[in-house]
Amino acid sequence: MGKVKVLISNEQTEVKIPVGIRMLVRRCCHAVLEYESFGNDAEVSVSFVNDSQIHELNKEHRNIDRSTDVLSFPLGEDGVYDINYETGASLLGDIVISLETATKQAQVYGHSLEREVGFLTVHSMLHLLGYDHEESSLQERIMREKEEAILEQLGISRDETFVEEHEHKE
Repeated sequence: MGKVKVLISNEQTEVKIPVGIRMLVRRCCHAVLEYESFGNDAEVSVSFVNDSQIHELNKEHRNIDRSTDVLSFPLGEDGVYDINYETGASLLGDIVISLETATKQAQVYGHSLEREVGFLTVHSMLHLLGYDHEESSLQERIMREKEEAILEQLGISRDETFVEEHEHKE
């Protein structure tokens, strides 16, 4: 696997970012690319925002007038990515996570914010690599199985109730 550059920015002040969360996000990005045997160097951007910021993005880009937990903005299509000409890295895209919603969901599902952010990062990375669950339940099942396997490798496994109850509001 090539080198992975994960650019992380915090655009919100509502939730204090726990120690280690940036490292967790980087580990999740690496784990997905390793699991998917992504051969090139890669760059991905991850932004932490609040509910009103993600609401605005959701409305602007998806015409859905509410906040959500995570948005993925892939830069590639069918395995073809823009290249950073300085580094030669494939530009995978942007992940935007609402830490406010992630905090609420972690409480609802009875697990840590770290586990929630780990799940959202893995889920979004799969979107950046071209997986989509909007069109078919088979694609959704494939994504769920990959998420499960990757999270398990990272030691962030999920219990059955989490898998069944965790409906994305995408």
